[in-house]
Amino acid sequence: MKTIKLVSALAVASAFFVAGCKSNDPAPASANPKVIPVQAANPALVSLGGSSTIAVLAGSAVTNTGATNITGDLALSPGTSVGGFPPGILTGTQHINDNIATQAKLDLTAAYNDAAGRTATDMVTLSGNIGGLTLTPGLYKSTSSLAISSGDLTFDAKGNADGVFIMQTASSLTTTSGRKVFLAGGALASHIFWQVGSSATFGTTSVFKGTVLTMQSITFDTGATLDGRALARTGGVTMAGNTIVKQ
Repeated sequence: MKTIKLVSALAVASAFFVAGCKSNDPAPASANPKVIPVQAANPALVSLGGSSTIAVLAGSAVTNTGATNITGDLALSPGTSVGGFPPGILTGTQHINDNIATQAKLDLTAAYNDAAGRTATDMVTLSGNIGGLTLTPGLYKSTSSLAISSGDLTFDAKGNADGVFIMQTASSLTTTSGRKVFLAGGALASHIFWQVGSSATFGTTSVFKGTVLTMQSITFDTGATLDGRALARTGGVTMAGNTIVKQ
């Protein structure tokens, strides 16, 4: 009987000890700060060279289904397959392995490397879901993937018409269905650059802003829209009833 009571007492004491240790543990930090620090330096624009007139540029193929509408040029190099125009509408010029497409691909490579190589002493590190955040001009870096999945994302230039935003992403970039990117404080889609280490996927009816420079592919799900440019180095660009306006 005494043995049973002693064991029970030890069990209760152990439970209190473990609970006490847990209560002293720090709460897990949020993946991203709720208030993003304002950076002192405004990055220089990423030069796009010959790809500056192009709304969609791919390395392997361009594929479309549905009533996609592209305002700006479409280019492919070194691939040869462009499908889905019509029914897609291109308000611009199509360049397939011509001199303009070849030069645009070279300029895309230079722009990608420029964006990927930028550094700043007050650069802000982000990770995972960045939905719900408001970003001011500066350099932002992720060592993995980024997603806009549980809230919308806002770029706020704070009244600076020259404000530049550079987003370095080591792996993939995704938006889930219906998520949006908003511009505030004079921010311009043409001053937002997304360097993506693998591929980008834009969910159904999502609204995106900026120039997207991917190492691999870009996929637009049904109804997704882009104000900016979709530029893929080695992979293809796949569209499905989208609106893309070069900015």
